[in-house]
Amino acid sequence: MRKIIFLAIIFVLIIGCSGKPEKSFVGETIEEGAVRTEEPIKATPEEIKENSEKEPVEHVPVWKNAGVAISGKYADADIVDVGGGKYRMYYSEEPEVPGFRGQVYSALSGDGINWNKEDGERMDGATFPSVIKLPDGAYRMYFQNNGVIKSAISSDGLSWKAESGARIGTSNSAGLKLSSVLAPTVIKSGNGYILVYAGAINEKYPEKVPNNEIHLFLWATSADGLDFKEMGIALDSRNDEFKGWLDGAEFTQWDDGSLRLYFWSYKGIYHTTYKNGLFSRDAVFDYTTNGNPLNQFPENPPGDPTLAKISGKWLMYYGQHTKGIYYASLG
Repeated sequence: MRKIIFLAIIFVLIIGCSGKPEKSFVGETIEEGAVRTEEPIKATPEEIKENSEKEPVEHVPVWKNAGVAISGKYADADIVDVGGGKYRMYYSEEPEVPGFRGQVYSALSGDGINWNKEDGERMDGATFPSVIKLPDGAYRMYFQNNGVIKSAISSDGLSWKAESGARIGTSNSAGLKLSSVLAPTVIKSGNGYILVYAGAINEKYPEKVPNNEIHLFLWATSADGLDFKEMGIALDSRNDEFKGWLDGAEFTQWDDGSLRLYFWSYKGIYHTTYKNGLFSRDAVFDYTTNGNPLNQFPENPPGDPTLAKISGKWLMYYGQHTKGIYYASLG
């Protein structure tokens, strides 16, 4: 009896092995009973070797919309680390608001997401505030006022006193006839300060564009943050990419120690880098809220970016006209 059973098992195994083996298709599940007729793709030994030698594709972080930080008719935000795990955002009222006087307000946050508005106004007549913390613990605000760049000083970041004179006017070494200068950003670099600002030319770009004047970036340097030496054009907008418009510059020190200059143009937010007295000419396009990449002039592009690294994560805040200050995270 055992001999008969053994022979039967051998017979079944022989029959089963004589059938055509089932093919395996990587990454595909075949339901029971399904039949595949095509042959699987087979890689040559050379292809296998080539693929094994390729480096893995590097993940490139992208900015992702994360929501609203300050709702309302506000724009032109700037953020400063005030210590103790707290960050203060300065922001302006939009000019279209009745009673506009260039008011600057502020809000505090510990996580960069939830912001608590502080009572009162920080400044009047101070459009596009850019605030830096000084080595002695005081704060200095640079801002646009009556077509020039001025500044104010504060010991606590709340009460401000205007400093006499203008930091930068419309005269320049580039031979440009500027109607005004605006939207400053300042960063301490080494033993001095670098200021980038927009210069307005009262001319319309030759192509059909939304604005009637041209904006480009100029820059200046200073040893004390008060007396600036004009250095010329930092980034020109008179080309096919920017079509005469650059605005809302924001200096940021990146993780690798480099200085990045973020800004916005018609399509959205870009950045360029600064090194050894030069700004790179090949700007990187970073972010837009426009869902149609073919639309060069979206109705409400993200504007006036400001960046902060909070709890180990980069956050970028930007204005959405009449809606408020929104933010995106780098992930």
